Amino acid sequence: MKLRWGILSGASIAIHTMIPAIQQAERGEAVAIASRSIERAVEAAERLGIEKAYGSYEELLADPDIDAVYIPLPNHLHKEWAIKAAEAGKHVLCEKPFAVTAADAREMAEAAQTAGIVMAEAFMYRHHPRYEQIKAIIASGEIGDLRVMTGSFTFNNAADTGNVRYNAEWGGGSLYDIGCYLISAARLILGGEPVAASVHALFSKEHGGVDMMASGILEFADDVSLVFDCGMWAAYRNRLEILGTKGRIELPNAFGPGEEDYFIVHTEDGQRKEGPFNLNTYVMQINRIAQIAAGEAQPLFGPEDAIAGTAVIEACLISAREKRRVLL
Repeated sequence: MKLRWGILSGASIAIHTMIPAIQQAERGEAVAIASRSIERAVEAAERLGIEKAYGSYEELLADPDIDAVYIPLPNHLHKEWAIKAAEAGKHVLCEKPFAVTAADAREMAEAAQTAGIVMAEAFMYRHHPRYEQIKAIIASGEIGDLRVMTGSFTFNNAADTGNVRYNAEWGGGSLYDIGCYLISAARLILGGEPVAASVHALFSKEHGGVDMMASGILEFADDVSLVFDCGMWAAYRNRLEILGTKGRIELPNAFGPGEEDYFIVHTEDGQRKEGPFNLNTYVMQINRIAQIAAGEAQPLFGPEDAIAGTAVIEACLISAREKRRVLL
């Protein structure tokens, strides 16, 4: 069974990444795209070989030939359109962050449960098998007892002052945009939720008052922590390291798919490189959602995970704005 996908908006990630992934997936088919401008929708549909173009999101959701929708809208619109899609009986893949607040995320999850549809947060990196391998290595004791996890995800887009990411009221800022990856990865690898957050941030008046750079610490159980930084006004980095008493695991390219999707295990006996795997995790994500919708697989993570992750982002922002440690 293939899921027939509709795309809500012609956002860059939809045009350049997700639509091609749907078209490459064995279990997906891109059949429609909607925009607030019918002209933009038609142009995108013709360029990408998509059959249908709509001048409103409502028209797309009313199409009975669409099984699922991908939502790459600005963060503050995720809740509204995810719920509307669920009410229309469509499965939902919602771009990260799932929502701006944990309360919004919970409403979305409840709508999905009521409608009986699949609703997933678009953390494509979690579909990569290397993360299960890393968890297995940690569980085996090969790198000893965990001490700390460190990570950085930064890029410099500060010159584009009109970017949608630079609107605080729309859920803009580096913590929502890329810090969410680091928070998600720590929760996945460490196998639990943080108990406290302490974050310092650069809030830029030139960029709508959003956090253009943030650094902090998340405290987990057993005195283990994530020490991280994220930013949209700094040189590019995309890395994770898990440090234990007998070794460490290094991911030079932690989140992006491609030729550098390997990891290195450093131990007292030396080091070994696992990979590269050269997997398209966007395609894997689309196939997995079709399998879940068909009852052939269980979700790797569901809306409850997204609720918890959103709550951590909120705590980080409160800590940065109020300059204090926040308990979760």
